[in-house]
Amino acid sequence: MHIGLLQCDDVAPELREAHGNYPEMFQRLFTSVDPTLTFRVWRCLDGEIPDDVNAVDAWLTTGSKFGVNDGLAWVDALCGFVRELWHSGKPLVGICFGHQLIARALGGEVVKSPRGWGVGVSFNRVTERAGWMEPWQEGLDLVVSHQDQVEELPPQTRVLAESDFCPVYLMQVGEHFLGVQGHPEFAKPYSRDLMQLRRELVGAHRVREGQASLNAPVDDTLMVRWILNFMKRAMEGGGDDG
Repeated sequence: MHIGLLQCDDVAPELREAHGNYPEMFQRLFTSVDPTLTFRVWRCLDGEIPDDVNAVDAWLTTGSKFGVNDGLAWVDALCGFVRELWHSGKPLVGICFGHQLIARALGGEVVKSPRGWGVGVSFNRVTERAGWMEPWQEGLDLVVSHQDQVEELPPQTRVLAESDFCPVYLMQVGEHFLGVQGHPEFAKPYSRDLMQLRRELVGAHRVREGQASLNAPVDDTLMVRWILNFMKRAMEGGGDDG
């Protein structure tokens, strides 16, 4: 499978030497699950928006320090491309910012959470079992780093996982779009360093909670398996037998 990675941010320069940039994080994790995968990267944050929905088999977004409501020209252009993907039936999986981008592009609403920042490991309940969720388990625990959340769902959306902190954690839109608020590509050492870098922004108490949560196991590999299963099913036009 050839995956198009829509890059929406860069790792902070002071963390890049230790952890690499976001495309490397995604490629490292995804190819550990399926070594046959290939990637092409578009630097959307620099205004490099794809002009062909069929350039790859399936699409994937990175997260971003920017928000979908920030009024940035490249975000608006990327929303337009997301709508093109929607109408063409091409698979798209949104990670964090990309999850929110899907919601905004298709008529949903994204807001700043009244609960503040989510950092560290988030613990979520899977509320509906879809056919591509193999192997199956009832929880989905991933590293997070976000302040914005999906508040109103776009049409044709099913919420598949939730927590008290983030009610729309995993969502499927139609049969070919998937969004997850967590970051399977974030290794715990990167999460720890990112929290420390953003300590003043996030708040010392929330950072302490987030750092402590990193002792818990995460479902990063499971989430990648689910994403790849979803993409393959969407490519085949099989939809979801839920």
